Amino acid sequence: MIGKASEKVAHKDSVDTAMVKARGVEKEYAAGGVRVHALRGVDLSISRGEMVAVMGPSGCGKTTLLNCLSGLDEFDGGEVLVGGESISGMSDRRRTRFRAQKMGFIFQTYNLIPVLSAVENVELPLLVAGTNPKEARRRATSALETIGVPEQAKKRPSEMSGGQQQRVTVARSLVNDPAIVWADEPTGALDSETSAEIVDLLVKLNRGQGQTFVLVTHDASVARRAHRIVRMRDGRIEGDEPNGTPGIGERNDG
Repeated sequence: MIGKASEKVAHKDSVDTAMVKARGVEKEYAAGGVRVHALRGVDLSISRGEMVAVMGPSGCGKTTLLNCLSGLDEFDGGEVLVGGESISGMSDRRRTRFRAQKMGFIFQTYNLIPVLSAVENVELPLLVAGTNPKEARRRATSALETIGVPEQAKKRPSEMSGGQQQRVTVARSLVNDPAIVWADEPTGALDSETSAEIVDLLVKLNRGQGQTFVLVTHDASVARRAHRIVRMRDGRIEGDEPNGTPGIGERNDG
């Protein structure tokens, strides 16, 4: 069995070890004519090679935080550095290119393009980034093999199970060898057995390849597999603690 993420991660607050550093991040948006203060001065540091789970009740700002840290959404105040580079200081074009080169994304709804095969979905980020088509196909095929679904390469999403689609999504998130992978409820649409298999896969990638993961989740059994659990409420971080259970070599499915 695969245990939780490796314990051997530096947690020093420095340029050398910090993959993500957020300082005083603020975010407001309009909802039904009302201004909602979604993030209230959030400070957070995530080390290279760390797996962090972000938890909290619905509407507390978890997904908003992920979107702001990754540059998918703009924020109203504060600063975010990813790999030492300021997201807020980038133009839209530069930020898009930066995400394509440095980041991977896993979503609850998979976000696969229905008319494309699995391998075409996986290679798409590489093609957008300007990779030679032949090289993009080679790397996409290799990613599907690494994730354990090479036989799905020619199938379209409608021909695959939810677990198979999510594995393809994981392959797509890793095909560009990103510095960090953002996952928003990656097991939310899966049954408990398939969910455990996907989390096993993410932990294996974290331990074997040193991949940095930030997981937004409602599922305590998923969060327990990470190095740390960051707890949010009302747009603020109210808790940030190292994760002591289960031990290496254990898996707690619920």
